Amino acid sequence: MSGPSQRRPGALVSVVLSGGASERFLGEPKALLPVGRETAVGRMVRLSQRLGVDRVVVVAGLHLPEVNGAVAGLGAEVVENPDWRLGRTGSVQVGLRAAGPEATVLIWPVDHPFVALGTLRSLLAASEVDRLALWLIPTFQGRGGHPVLLRGRALSMVSELSASAPLRSLLPVIGPEVRRVAVADPGVLDNVDAPQQYLAALDAWASRGGGDG
Repeated sequence: MSGPSQRRPGALVSVVLSGGASERFLGEPKALLPVGRETAVGRMVRLSQRLGVDRVVVVAGLHLPEVNGAVAGLGAEVVENPDWRLGRTGSVQVGLRAAGPEATVLIWPVDHPFVALGTLRSLLAASEVDRLALWLIPTFQGRGGHPVLLRGRALSMVSELSASAPLRSLLPVIGPEVRRVAVADPGVLDNVDAPQQYLAALDAWASRGGGDG
């Protein structure tokens, strides 16, 4: 496991979530699924770096050794969530602790590996225009997707949730400080939850050119 990088106030940190068991893939980590010539987690680390983040933190659980191997040499920091069974929010909280309370944090689940670089840039640009927004969500055809960008008191609110509580339970509380950012990227909705969904999303991504977008 790579060691923690120095925290910098106001840093932009990408937190890639890879803490699940991948049960529907018969235990094969979703992080290692091929996306073009790289793994899903490798693509997400690379695009995060192209966005210009200060750090990339990958949260792993059951498949910690495999995730470590997949990102070795890519410049990402891997942190373990030993309580990954409690739910995804617990992995988010581990990532937020690694990022630090003053960071702006991109939360990117590994089951959404087909997101375009342009979407990441749109989220960041929207956050720079709307300084009051604490929670930015990409939308495609009116539907919210991933990844999301969090900052300010949204981070502490997520940190106080139960590890099994969904993040979306906070949206009504944050209310007007939630910003939805329309993007032309169906990848924000492509949830690789099972092999059939992965293959369909992979084909759709390839039909869009299979690039970074």
